[in-house]
Order: sequence, then structure tokens, then C-alpha cells
Amino acid sequence: MTRTRVSKTWTRERVPPPPEGKASLNWFGPGLLWMLSAVGTGSILFTPRVASVYGYDLLWLLIIVVFFMWVMIREMSRFTIVTGKTILDGMHTLPGPKNWAVWVIFLPQLCAAAIGIAGLAAIVGSAFAVSLPGSNTLYALAVVLLCVGLTTSGHYMLIERISRYMAIVLMGMAIFSAIAVFPELATIARGLAFRWPDEPDFYVIAPWVGTILAGSMGIIWFSYWTATRGYGGGLEGRERDDEKPAAEGDHRAFTSTGDAESTRVERLTRWVSVMSGAATLGVVGGLVVITAFMILGAELLQPEGVVPQGTDVALDLTRLFSEVWGEAGRYIILAAIVIALGGSVLANQDGWGRSFADMALILTRDQREIRSGWAYRALTWLGARTGQAPFARRNLKRFFILTVTGIFPAIIILLFEDPVKVMSASGIIAATHTPFIVLTALLVNLMRLPSELKPPPFYSVMMACSGLFYLLFAIVYLLGMAAGFLAKP
Repeated sequence: MTRTRVSKTWTRERVPPPPEGKASLNWFGPGLLWMLSAVGTGSILFTPRVASVYGYDLLWLLIIVVFFMWVMIREMSRFTIVTGKTILDGMHTLPGPKNWAVWVIFLPQLCAAAIGIAGLAAIVGSAFAVSLPGSNTLYALAVVLLCVGLTTSGHYMLIERISRYMAIVLMGMAIFSAIAVFPELATIARGLAFRWPDEPDFYVIAPWVGTILAGSMGIIWFSYWTATRGYGGGLEGRERDDEKPAAEGDHRAFTSTGDAESTRVERLTRWVSVMSGAATLGVVGGLVVITAFMILGAELLQPEGVVPQGTDVALDLTRLFSEVWGEAGRYIILAAIVIALGGSVLANQDGWGRSFADMALILTRDQREIRSGWAYRALTWLGARTGQAPFARRNLKRFFILTVTGIFPAIIILLFEDPVKVMSASGIIAATHTPFIVLTALLVNLMRLPSELKPPPFYSVMMACSGLFYLLFAIVYLLGMAAGFLAKP
């Protein structure tokens, strides 16, 4: 990409026109895909847990988080559309110690990735163990190893497609099941009142908040997905890897002499509008599905005093559908957990591997230019031993998938048997890390985008409120955790 920097701002020199007429529905695909990948553990596991404990009391909190999520993914993608660079590249340019923002994202996410993959695989393993002989641990390890093989080879598109179809089936069944047990509107309406539980259990609430629609990295991945569809022209200046090509008709043809400034700004503004449609579809659809799981948890689990947890988490979750659909529903939700959440393992391994590869290239950029430094020497040594180009983005992606989302999750699975505790730890990391990512992204947009394409005041304020909301939530949780630790004899 040709980068034009004026007064420390970035913008594309040439911009393809957004699709016109019916083609403007190009936002539908990315919005639907993001919704299918985002409605994962936050819906299937943590929402029924919260509803079983608190009923509809936290419905108001769900609506607030979903609104903030819409603002966050929308504004996270703005930088990519305008510049053709990832938001991580933008964070690389922030003033202060070199790459400080990228490091603060990179290190915690190494832990979140390993723990998150371990938790997802453990839940899938528990679903296998309900109907087949063998232990949860054995099946969870098999899931991790199988998914690593598929993602590193790049030949997982068929399984990913099947998992999406199964996710659609799961969502449809959840919505119809919720309709079947739908309570009086007044019962649900009481959940819209801003009422905090008398005895809040942050171990139940925090993972849910951290995984509603997307974790802390999920808001970054949305910008990747819109870029690979050609929004704004897609990501530019990238090494080729196994990313899916942009959809046909994404109008990638550029003029030979560049666009006039007014044309460029107009086209980018329209691309932001198309992206906003994709974000809206994703969060509205996700809100409907999550609300359905809340209704199922409140109506079917809470009266029985069942809170999905431990190694029997999949068995507990079968109650959500078997109460309505009978024995068939039991097996359908088990199949959905295996296929849909198994697909989430694939998507998360791919997303984290992609992001870690980008961050590694950013963090080693200076060392690669001077061909010196510990990271350069370490990767060069590894490349010499493996016969692979050490700084090829595709190879780095495979390395992180194999280690951070493969070997480390396997170790965690062997050490901890309870999938709910593992996933809860991942969700808590996401909830506490989100404010930094959001506020830093806002800073990048305000400092690095041209004035005509900066976030409007409303979105800037809402982005700041989103970050402060998660920050306050993280502080309250950490203080509560510290108080509980000090109270122990």
C-alpha cells in the first residue's frame, strides 16, 4: 500500500468504490459470519449459568454490553477501512516507549488464547463423554490436536462451513425453544430495571460479560473479517498467506493515477457505512440468540436449581432442549456443542494465530531491518532448524497455532479437569483486558486518522464509555477477588 502521512495521519491514496444497489448487501456476509462465530461460549455456557442464578435480573446489563460491543467493533474496523492497516499497526505508531501498546496486548493474549482454547476443547470433550465411553480429558486433547492439524494445514474450510450450519441449527432451536417456554412479558420486563444482585457472584458474572458476543480479541478480528471481504480495499502491503480471498465483485480495481481527495473521503465514508451495517446485523442477531438462552436458563434451569458446571457441564446443558424437544433435543444440543464449539476452536486458533503473527512481525520490525537482536536471532535459528522462512507471516501463524493454541492448551487440559473453571478464567482475562484495547484503539483513531474520517463525537464518546465501563467492571471484580483472598483464614 502507498501510505500518505500528513500531520501524523494515515489514509489510502486510492480507494475502490463500495458496491451499489443490491450489491450493498455485501455487509450481510461478514455480519452473519461474525455473529455465528461470536455466539459461542458466552451464549451456550455462561448465559444459562447467569440466568440459572439470577433469572432475568441482569437483562439490562446484557443490553448495555451488546450496545457497547456494537460501538467497539464498528470503531475498531474504522482504522482498517481508512488506512488498509490493522489496528495493531496503528498501535505501533503511538508515542511513548516503542511498541508499548502492542506488548500490552500480546502478552496477556498469549495466556487468554491458551486458556480459551483449553476451555472450549474441554466443553466439547464433555459433550463426547456424555454419550461415548472415555474421559473428558481424552476427548478434549483429541479435539485440540485435530483442530491444530486442520488450521496449520489450511484445509479446514469444509469443517468450518459445517460448523456454521450447525450453529444456525443451534440458534434456531434456541429461539424456538425460548418461544415455547416464553414467560409473561412482565417477568422479562423486570430485568430491564437497573437492579444489581444483593449477593453478586463475580465468578459467574465476569466471564459472561467478558464473552458476550466477542472477547477482547474478537473485536479486533471483526476488522480482519471485513478487510478480507474487500471493505475499503482490504488489507494492503501484506504477505500472502492462507486467508480467504475477497468476495467476487468487491471492486478492487483502482485508478492508475489515484483518487481525488474528495472522492477518496466520500468512498471511505460509504465503506464505513457498509461496515456499520455488518456490525449491526451481527450484534442484533447475537442479542436475539443470547436472550433466547437467557430465557431457557431462567425457565428450565433455575426452577430445578441446576447451574451448568464441572465435568457434567454438557449434561446439564442438555436440559435446555430436552425439556422442549424430548430425547431428540438432547442429542441435537450435544451435536451442536461438538460441531459449533468445535468450529469455534478452529476459528479462535485461526484468529489468534493470525493476530500473533502480525504482532510478532510488528515487534521484530526494527530487528529485521538491522538483522540483529535476540528475537531476530531466535527466529532465524528456528528457521534454520526447520527449513522454513522464519519471518513469513504464514509460518509464524502456524508456529503460534501449534504452540500457544495447541501444546499449551493440552497441558492446561491435563492439569485442570473442570472446563467451566478454565473457560471462566479466559472470560475474566477478556473482561479485564478489553478496556485497554478499546481505549487504545480510540486513541489511534483520534491521533492517526484524517480529520474528515475521524470518529464523530457521538462514537468517540461511546467508545470512551465502553472502555470505562469494562475498566470499572474489571476494578470491581479485582477488588472483590482481593477481598475474598484476604478474608481467607
